[in-house]
Amino acid sequence: MPTNRTLTVNGLSIHIAEQGEGPLVLLLHGWPETSHSWRHQMQPLADAGYHVVAPDQRGYGRSDRPEEGDQYTILHLVGDVVGLIDALGAEEAIVVGHDWGAPVAWTTAMLRPDLIRGVAGISVPTAQRSPVPTLSALRQHLGDDFYMLYFQHPGVAEAEFTADLRTTFRKVLGGGSNHPGSTQPPIVPAGSGFLDLFTDPDVLPNWLTEGDIDVAVESFTRSGFTGGLNWFRNMDRNWSLLAPWQGAAITSPTLYLCGEADLTRTFYDAAGIATIASDLRGIIDIPEAGHWVQMERPDDVNTALLDFFKQL
Repeated sequence: MPTNRTLTVNGLSIHIAEQGEGPLVLLLHGWPETSHSWRHQMQPLADAGYHVVAPDQRGYGRSDRPEEGDQYTILHLVGDVVGLIDALGAEEAIVVGHDWGAPVAWTTAMLRPDLIRGVAGISVPTAQRSPVPTLSALRQHLGDDFYMLYFQHPGVAEAEFTADLRTTFRKVLGGGSNHPGSTQPPIVPAGSGFLDLFTDPDVLPNWLTEGDIDVAVESFTRSGFTGGLNWFRNMDRNWSLLAPWQGAAITSPTLYLCGEADLTRTFYDAAGIATIASDLRGIIDIPEAGHWVQMERPDDVNTALLDFFKQL
């Protein structure tokens, strides 16, 4: 079973779940998740001979939550990965990221290839830096009501999500995953909320239990949502900070996985990965899976990851 402890990283207390011995594998969750989202990966990867570590990233779960909004830039998040590798006594790591964790993994590989033995992104592909600030690009292509723009207003999404935490996670996790054939990105029209885009299922999908909902409710009762939403609120700042790496490549061995019915497919295009990843080992579509693919189809994800790890 995984054990839990807290490490000091860049002056913050970062909670980790860990299991196994061997080469270090870091599993980076997305929004709105915690290390619990990797519960089906810990044992299989550890059994295969890896030291598997899943942190609650800054702003989430049992890790620290800086009050200042500008403490959640991509450079802070990459710095936490670098600090974790050092705190764990490793010289390098394989980094796997899902959802928002994927850009953290991609960017870590780009900025610190000396530390990254391999990188796998799940759901969110890497992309070339936009010629205009990120939020401007989103407005141009997806309109003012795209959900990431809705998240830019301090307090608004927080009030919506905390009004009924259990309903929030039943909708976001249980009702927000599988969208086969959807071509519509998540748009939040004026007068509506993000949760209006999803239904509260009468019965949870078979990969999600009431116990998992309990864990999410407990975690976000503790942490709130502002820390995680601040990741979105630094998107334009990230665009400015990454200017020195315009056109830079990811040279570490790379893998990309995505559920075939993942809603992110309506606004992210994986076709550009090969223009950035100079050592792309594969793009894998997981059939009959949506956004929470590592929970929905863990055997397929674990097999793909281990096949990739064996090449490194």
